[in-house]
Amino acid sequence: MNALEVPTPKLLEIITEDLKGKLTEPAFTAWVKTGAHRERAPQRADWWYLRTASVLYRVFVDGPVGTESLRTYYGGRKNRGVKPEKFRKASGKIIRTCLQALEKEKLIKKSKKGRTITSEGQKYLNSMAKKMPNEKKEIKQETKEHIEVKKENEKSMEHKHEMKSHESKEHLHKEPVKEHKENPQEKK
Repeated sequence: MNALEVPTPKLLEIITEDLKGKLTEPAFTAWVKTGAHRERAPQRADWWYLRTASVLYRVFVDGPVGTESLRTYYGGRKNRGVKPEKFRKASGKIIRTCLQALEKEKLIKKSKKGRTITSEGQKYLNSMAKKMPNEKKEIKQETKEHIEVKKENEKSMEHKHEMKSHESKEHLHKEPVKEHKENPQEKK
């Protein structure tokens, strides 16, 4: 199974858990923001490992890529109060440390136009993708269950419609309700 054939968020979670055992997190990650466009530091404790996994995936998909193109990818709109929002790039230091950590693990390498994935890095991504072998089966099972629930709902709706139509036919056969005559005292 290829890394492109599985859902990216789930793949990144698996890679994040695996990278925790391989890489050491820099000390500055406790208090730094991910870019000028952010108001606060990330709330997630393992955000640096997740960003490193995401950078590895971006190099795999878009490579060769440089720090500036990754800064643009991870950037966002800065809230400037009353003034219109403007795009700001993400922090270059964080991306550089992610790239350097991945280079030490020999998952990516430098080339003339930026960093590219190595054959070892590609094998690593594919092996992480293979850790989700039942993903398609789970999706198929979920869709089967969804179809069954939908059929049951349709049957119950048909039954309700039959009951309503049966009640309306009975209502037609009944005598009409006599109108209520107004009491002369109520008019005053």
